[in-house]
Amino acid sequence: MPYILNALLPICLIIFTGYVFKHMAFPSVDFWPKMDRFTYYVLMPSLLVYELSVAKIDLRYTFNLVMSSLGGVFLILLILILLNLFLHFERKAFTSIVQGGIRFNTYVFLALVNAIYHEEGLVLAAIVMAFAIPFINVLCIGVFAFYIREGKFSFRGFLKTIVKNPLIGACVMGGFLNFLGNPMPLFVLKGIAVLSHAALPMGLLSVGVGLELKYLKHAKKELVVSSVAKLVLFPLLAYGLGLLFGLEGMSLSIGVVFAAMPTATSAYILARELGGDVALMASIITLQTLACMGTLLLITPLL
Repeated sequence: MPYILNALLPICLIIFTGYVFKHMAFPSVDFWPKMDRFTYYVLMPSLLVYELSVAKIDLRYTFNLVMSSLGGVFLILLILILLNLFLHFERKAFTSIVQGGIRFNTYVFLALVNAIYHEEGLVLAAIVMAFAIPFINVLCIGVFAFYIREGKFSFRGFLKTIVKNPLIGACVMGGFLNFLGNPMPLFVLKGIAVLSHAALPMGLLSVGVGLELKYLKHAKKELVVSSVAKLVLFPLLAYGLGLLFGLEGMSLSIGVVFAAMPTATSAYILARELGGDVALMASIITLQTLACMGTLLLITPLL
């Protein structure tokens, strides 16, 4: 318990600081959207490229972790689809329920894994992300295409989005450099390392800036279903799958932490672009971001 608290409390503090900064309009109202973009396209990719390029990667060691994580995502989706057959959620609302149930916040995920397991755990988390991000996007886009007929969907556009995703690109680049024996000049490598140090704190500040407590008034049964699926059912399922795949120690813990993460703030953008329930999506993001800290404390015996 103490080591989880020591990892969680600094993360909570930084997220809360971001929330306070936004409401103080500090340093300015238009600063945070620009900073969020800079973090997403520069700082976070720098972190992933650096950590993956210098790591000792054994894909045989990570295969089971990746498969159990993706398997958990798919099973949660199936459970939500089956549940929808009985509860008959409104179509737009169901797309938000799904996004809340299977997406994960990369900033919180990397920050927590780094706080608990440091560089070794960060590498495993990055590898999981490299496979999980495109897989989850495929599932979410598919759900929108099926449940919202008027939603604009282009397979070509979807592939373009995946290819242009800076986090996926950074993971591929870092892995390729690692495969080549990291031929980068030392001064370039150290420059990327220095830049990467700002990624996690700025990412967590952005999470706090993105919180919108006012949307919680839109709380419905859909909000409860999505949050329970993500923060209760998914971590328990991940633990069971991890044991089934023979995971233990750090790998098993990372699999459970991955499952217990709140949904991604980018889910709001997808809901807005493809015709989902935007207010419900904002409520799910905010509630899960606040509630995941309690979930992580409750699942401490599994870590």
